[in-house]
Amino acid sequence: MNDFDFLLGTWDVANRWRTDFLDPDSGWEEFPALSKASRHFDGAASFDEIEFPTKGFAGLTLRLYDPERGQWSLYWASRRTGTLFPPVAGRFTDGTGIFEGEDTHAGKAVRARFVWKDIRADSARWEQYFSLDEGATWLLNWTMDLTRRTAQPV
Repeated sequence: MNDFDFLLGTWDVANRWRTDFLDPDSGWEEFPALSKASRHFDGAASFDEIEFPTKGFAGLTLRLYDPERGQWSLYWASRRTGTLFPPVAGRFTDGTGIFEGEDTHAGKAVRARFVWKDIRADSARWEQYFSLDEGATWLLNWTMDLTRRTAQPV
């Protein structure tokens, strides 16, 4: 249940995303961010706020653990829209978290996949993939490489 405890604290984030999330031939753009995460409900909830200073927007992620299902639901909200996006749900296995759900992008139905991996005390990696064919194939369209800014509180 405490799968997201690693995220507690402040992180510098190196972002890399495709200029077109649905086009495998589109170029990549890099930009920084700052993320601050907190732990709630004895580890069954996690919350973070991320600021993208060169992009002029910010977002929030709420993660909730469902003990009955043994899985997490992750909800993203953007300052640009002021709404919660549909959740992705999943779990960690052998140190890697995979979360999937239905969404839309540029007016098209997509299946979204978030992957948390390479988790260490002072670094972690998040990846976002979209599928236009119900998960038969996946396009990596956004990565975040996180580096801890401050020591993790005990």
